[in-house]
Amino acid sequence: MRNLKFEMRSIYFLTTILAFSFIANAQTEINSSTFGMMEARSMGPATMSGRITAIDGVAADGKTIYVGTAGGGIWKTTNGGASFNSIFDKYCQSIGAIAVDPKNPKVIFAGTGESNMRNTVSIGDGLYKSNDGGSNWRKVGLENTEHIADIVINPKNSDIIYVAAPGPLWSKSKDRGLYKSSDGGKTFDKILFISEDAGCADVAVDPEHPDTVYASTWEFRRKPYSFNSGGIGSGMWKSTDGGKNWKEGKNGLPPKPFGRIAFAIAPSAPQNIVAIVEAAETGLYISADGGESWKKQSASMNVVSRPFYFATIVIDPNDPKRVYRPGYGFSYSTDGGYSFADASADGGWLHSDHHALWINPLNTNQLYLGTDGGVYISLDKGATWNFVHNLPVSQFYHVAMDEKKPYNLYGGLQDNGSWVGPSAAPGGVSNANWKAINGGDGFWVQPDPVNPDIVYAESQGGEVNRINRSTVKSVGIKPQQGATEEKLRWNWNTPIVVGVANKKNLYMGNQYLYKTTDQGRNWSRISPDLTTNNKEKQKQEESGGLSADNTSAENHCTIFTIAESPLDEKFIWVGTDDGNLQYTRDAGKTWTNVAANYTKAGIPAQTWVSSIEPSLYDKNIVYATFDNHMYGDHKTYVGVSKDMGKSWTMLKSEEFTGFAHKIKEDLKNKELLFLGTEMGLFASLNGGQKWFRMKNNIPEYILARDIQINPTTNDLVIATHGRGLYIVDDISPMRSMTKEIAEKDAVLFPTPPLTLTMGQFGNGGFPKTSGFVAPNPVSIPPIKYYLKERMSKGDIKAEIYDASGNLIQTIPGSKRKGINMLNWNLNMKPPKVATGGAKLDFGALLSPMVLPGDYTLKLTVGDTVYKSILKVVHDASNKDFTLEDRKLQNKTAMDLYKMHEELAAVVDVINAKQKLINDNLTKVKDSSLKRSMVAYNDELEKLRAECLATKQKSIFADEKKLREEITEVYAAVSGQEAAPSNLQIQRVTVLQGEVKKKADANKQILNKYDKILMDGLRKEGLSGEKKGF
Repeated sequence: MRNLKFEMRSIYFLTTILAFSFIANAQTEINSSTFGMMEARSMGPATMSGRITAIDGVAADGKTIYVGTAGGGIWKTTNGGASFNSIFDKYCQSIGAIAVDPKNPKVIFAGTGESNMRNTVSIGDGLYKSNDGGSNWRKVGLENTEHIADIVINPKNSDIIYVAAPGPLWSKSKDRGLYKSSDGGKTFDKILFISEDAGCADVAVDPEHPDTVYASTWEFRRKPYSFNSGGIGSGMWKSTDGGKNWKEGKNGLPPKPFGRIAFAIAPSAPQNIVAIVEAAETGLYISADGGESWKKQSASMNVVSRPFYFATIVIDPNDPKRVYRPGYGFSYSTDGGYSFADASADGGWLHSDHHALWINPLNTNQLYLGTDGGVYISLDKGATWNFVHNLPVSQFYHVAMDEKKPYNLYGGLQDNGSWVGPSAAPGGVSNANWKAINGGDGFWVQPDPVNPDIVYAESQGGEVNRINRSTVKSVGIKPQQGATEEKLRWNWNTPIVVGVANKKNLYMGNQYLYKTTDQGRNWSRISPDLTTNNKEKQKQEESGGLSADNTSAENHCTIFTIAESPLDEKFIWVGTDDGNLQYTRDAGKTWTNVAANYTKAGIPAQTWVSSIEPSLYDKNIVYATFDNHMYGDHKTYVGVSKDMGKSWTMLKSEEFTGFAHKIKEDLKNKELLFLGTEMGLFASLNGGQKWFRMKNNIPEYILARDIQINPTTNDLVIATHGRGLYIVDDISPMRSMTKEIAEKDAVLFPTPPLTLTMGQFGNGGFPKTSGFVAPNPVSIPPIKYYLKERMSKGDIKAEIYDASGNLIQTIPGSKRKGINMLNWNLNMKPPKVATGGAKLDFGALLSPMVLPGDYTLKLTVGDTVYKSILKVVHDASNKDFTLEDRKLQNKTAMDLYKMHEELAAVVDVINAKQKLINDNLTKVKDSSLKRSMVAYNDELEKLRAECLATKQKSIFADEKKLREEITEVYAAVSGQEAAPSNLQIQRVTVLQGEVKKKADANKQILNKYDKILMDGLRKEGLSGEKKGF
């Protein structure tokens, strides 16, 4: 036996008492893979889903569908929507267009950057192609377009692809326009370019004459405080030579300027075209001659409303008279667009705001509709609809938690109200576990930390309600304009924040900061106007361009973020959307603006202050993120000040992508920081000196809007704008990863007390064929250890010993580099159970839970053993199962455990003897010995048949013998958190007697026959040695 070098390690909880000397110059690289086993749980939910931006499908089977989302990547179903898989997690999550090659459905193009140009639209980074149905992707160009609205593949030549790129929303660009590839996407040429302000918003080809190409151009621009749709660059264009030459359509169209134009040609009659033309009088126009002339037909609300946002119109592939208009609602025409009807409410409720529609050209009854609230499917041309319940692409802005166990998650969703759901539930967290608590566009939701029944929820423009969850009543508590105050300016995403130092404090801001200590019944204004109050940026009534659009999305010169110092409730920081960063140290009596100071560090002036994080460890330290993307600057701006904002240092990394939303300081380790951006989640272990992208089962370019840490469970909670919520359970190993630890070959981390529990009963109901279910965390904390390098030789195992030194469990360990985890369910090894018979006995899979106490863990890594103490504690929260109950249960279970092993010993001897007899029976020459062997075997078989079931009549009519009877009681006693009943204890006594009888009977049979057998076999020179008997 090899010698083991025992390295005795004193294991202790590595908290802030350590001197945190981190990884800045360490040779060992710490990155996301180091913590790869700490996989995040995708919490969804999918009950409200999120904005769908593109849908395409494979017509031949009608079941393979690709769904693009505003911020959740691309999802694929191969069973008509019964289940979906995410297939774009390594890439940009904002999708503008998807096209499946009609000649080869394995070929797919995806354009990133959605083109529904609202204020919160995300950006893309180019065009991607897959040759294997979405399993693998590669970028093929157009990196600087930022937004792609449409992709069309020539139906007769798959090498020819057209891509409509509206281009950047917030700035000028030469990368706008219509692009064409003639080599399957290897290269692209820009074939239609109007100006740096006008891009291409739509494209279509004549299916019969695919050199005939139609395109619409669109001039538009957003600023932080306004939106303009329309200009001389907008137009309707036609080419008959594949894009070499273009002619602008004018005959019958309204006078310029135009805004956005959405159009469709009838695949079965391509001379027929319908177009929604945004103009001074927006309307639907019809052409019956291939765009040579146009006639206005409709100006009904759903057909022409909000054309910059609702830019979809589709003609039935086989019926040119059937036209669908997804908009606020769902409208359709059966006369070619001359009149429209709304979908009947009898067909099922549809979420408003529709953006994508796919009709199967081989079965035009089949429709897939994409809305702000997910995907709906119709199999009867839109007469009835079914909602897809399994797409977890909800768009959170913020997340909060309460102090319950398990804790609840609260958050607001784009166009889907505000919700609350548990972090764990029996059978996993399903859609049914989530409850709506407020309407509108949901933003901030804050549970009251003093009164657990109270929740504050805010929707667009500062509409905040106090909700009592016990009475299900809601009261508006929005502060009102005072007699001498200017008009109040509420941000689209108005902050409402609970105090950290004093949990009774609740803050809210417009241009002023308000505070209440009585749940919003009375507010005090505690600041002057904290914004720049630039009047030129307060003309929202003029916003929209050709179509007025003032939804509070462009409200400006407002407070955007509020943070109370966790060390002093009088010390409050406020950041605005026009660049001011101010603080008060006297609860609002006086204010200091430090905006001029952060610009000296390279952060642009007038940048949105997207988050503020006052340090938990030092009043002088404050972190902040700055978002300048609304001025066309997508860089990641993160700053830290260590002197109350007098001077700032930029935190930089080559890893960063996307503008910054949120920085979060760890609650127990001041060096551990987390950063959420528009394109990723990042972590630093050394106070921001070095960063790495967190993958951890999270899409690499996730839109990470908010980050919180649960102080009790140490969970990291991430709110994403497109993939719902994620939880990384227990980030303690990240807190503990010092430079010294990183350079050690192996480290066994401390394990928190392990509570004896079987978890919650129930599986959440019957299994569902559809519907999203988030996994639960493990009910018992795992044992965690670190390996500097992957082990290529040797084994890793964890051995657990009781106080008497008895080995009670052995668990194999992972050999991967970085943090590893193994789970002990607090059970002993299963008993040895009598083998053989007609069926598997499940007693072999059961084992009793251990009793409370200290257990020794020995982790063997190659030739080195690491030791620690595992403290196992009784679950005091289970009032129905006392410690005395547990002890009685354990004793009873162990009695049954021993019975199984004793009976197994009897059956092992029987099996061995029967094998010996059967192996030699035909070889024996002595007829008397042969008769004894047969008699011996018969008596053994009779006893064996009494020990365990040997006959199987049917699946529901098996025998029940002694082994099965022991298992029945053993499973009942071991498998529940309850003391055994008096009848169970009585039954144990009876079974103990039965086991003894079988052991005694076995001895009698052995005494009667075994000497005859063994002597006879030796005499004939056969296997007669008494080895093992």
